[in-house]
Amino acid sequence: MSITVSHPSKIIKGVIHLTSSKSESNRALIIQALCKDPFSIENLSISNDTVVLKSLLNSQESELSVNLAGTAMRFLTAYLSIQNKEVVLTGAQRMKERPIKVLVDVLRQMGAEICYEEDDGYPPLKILGKKLFGEKVLIDGGISSQYISALLMIAPKLEKGLVLEFKGETISKPYINMTIEMMCYFGAEVQWRENSIIVGSGNYKAKDFKVEADWSAASYWYSIVALAKDADITLFGLKEESLQGDSVVQEIYKNFGVETAFVEGGVRLTKKCNPQPIEGTILKINFVNCPDIAQTVAVTCAALNVKARLLGLKTLRIKETDRILALEKELTKLGFSIDIEGDDIIINPIERIITVFNQSVETYDDHRMAMAFAPLALQDSITIEDKSVVAKSYPKFWRDLELIGFGN
Repeated sequence: MSITVSHPSKIIKGVIHLTSSKSESNRALIIQALCKDPFSIENLSISNDTVVLKSLLNSQESELSVNLAGTAMRFLTAYLSIQNKEVVLTGAQRMKERPIKVLVDVLRQMGAEICYEEDDGYPPLKILGKKLFGEKVLIDGGISSQYISALLMIAPKLEKGLVLEFKGETISKPYINMTIEMMCYFGAEVQWRENSIIVGSGNYKAKDFKVEADWSAASYWYSIVALAKDADITLFGLKEESLQGDSVVQEIYKNFGVETAFVEGGVRLTKKCNPQPIEGTILKINFVNCPDIAQTVAVTCAALNVKARLLGLKTLRIKETDRILALEKELTKLGFSIDIEGDDIIINPIERIITVFNQSVETYDDHRMAMAFAPLALQDSITIEDKSVVAKSYPKFWRDLELIGFGN
């Protein structure tokens, strides 16, 4: 079902209790499942991805479907490989089109028994769980950080621990650092030395854990503040010392006139006048360490007529959809000028005397497409074709917009 969003006053004021981080939540759930003793997880995400992962970790079924939850597919592939049972791990059609060969190959090097049920290199997978030994394995540092995190989290349960040695440049380092920090919080011995991560064998120690709010979700509010006539909004649940790489959004949005002030329990975002770009300059932003906020920033640049080149987007090709292609199609459809060079997105300034969106935005079953484009409602009424996709990471998104004056 579609939703049409507008904001009559274009002035943003209020308070939002931001949704919890699914990245932290999903890692905490895997560690909890691997820990001998129980512990509590406070503020667990209510996103579909986390709900699915929690359910499957507790399931006794012989076939498990992650539906569209990519993190669950990667994390469970590693987790199930060391459980003493046989399981078929599958998902929705789009999940069957997302590669998993790199992770499976490394697990097989460690002794895992995993077979492809359909196409080679893609889910569904038949996994016969067993004891794995670990030791030293080589992995391409340029692949999804979720593969690396999946391997790291099971590493303490391997008889000889694990040494992950990277070849090439390692991308999405903040997500790997998040995994390491959380593992260490729960008592694991982990060291990152140059191009290797060394994990000692041992048991996780039970400690209660509180999940931070989601900086990826905060990015949509940064975009809203940037596009508003005036704005003063507080987002509760965020921390200045965050494990999340997407907290860099506060630095990126200085380019668009958004000021961040940390207050008790969260952040306060305020609107300055839009900075005037210097003629002939181009804003360059590399998203290699924060790919999940690239769509949001692309839409902000287009809406503010900022000439920009967005780099480090290789992994966007294999997300819920090809996000580079989806951005190009939808922004072009709305009258913006976009070029694609390899995996780079180039936003070109254009003359737009009157802003009218006569086209609806297709979401491609991608939650971030819906939420990245929603702030355009501050320029003109915008229709999002599938409002339900936000449940994947931010189920309360539309309700939160209503709290700040957005309407249908």
